Amino acid sequence: MEHAAHASVAAMAWSAVLVAAVVPAAVRCLTHSPLWERISVPAGLALPLLVLTHAWAVLGDVVGIAPPGGARITEPVLLATAVLFWLPAVARTRHRLDGPGRCLYLFLAAPLLDLPAVGMVAAGHTAAGLAMIVGMLPVGITAVAVTWSWVNREEREALADRTAPVGAGDPVAR
Repeated sequence: MEHAAHASVAAMAWSAVLVAAVVPAAVRCLTHSPLWERISVPAGLALPLLVLTHAWAVLGDVVGIAPPGGARITEPVLLATAVLFWLPAVARTRHRLDGPGRCLYLFLAAPLLDLPAVGMVAAGHTAAGLAMIVGMLPVGITAVAVTWSWVNREEREALADRTAPVGAGDPVAR
């Protein structure tokens, strides 16, 4: 019984790390892939799709909605929706979010993706739930990094605008 519990904890942690770190790293490495443009969906669809798929994959066994194949079915579906989720945040597609949009998107996703893990803790699977929460930390860390990058970019642009010669960017002044 204890071995099964450890396997569950490891599976939860690995699943979370795949969704929160491995998939976005792969998408970012292939940021200009033509595949992303073909499969990308708007952020307003990608976020709820991942949240619901993640809840199904994490809580499926607990609430009795897991498919007969278990993780062999849920994990590939979860990974596919994770790719769709990360595209608006890190890839160059028609659905790419701007700086503030990426910040909001990722900061909204982080707690929503933790809710199934909280459900696991509430159902008595404390270690597995905590492993999922810890494994999903890269989403929050990415949200902070994206926000920091956006704020610094805005500040640089504002500073450049203030130090530019009068009329340098104005076609009427020429």
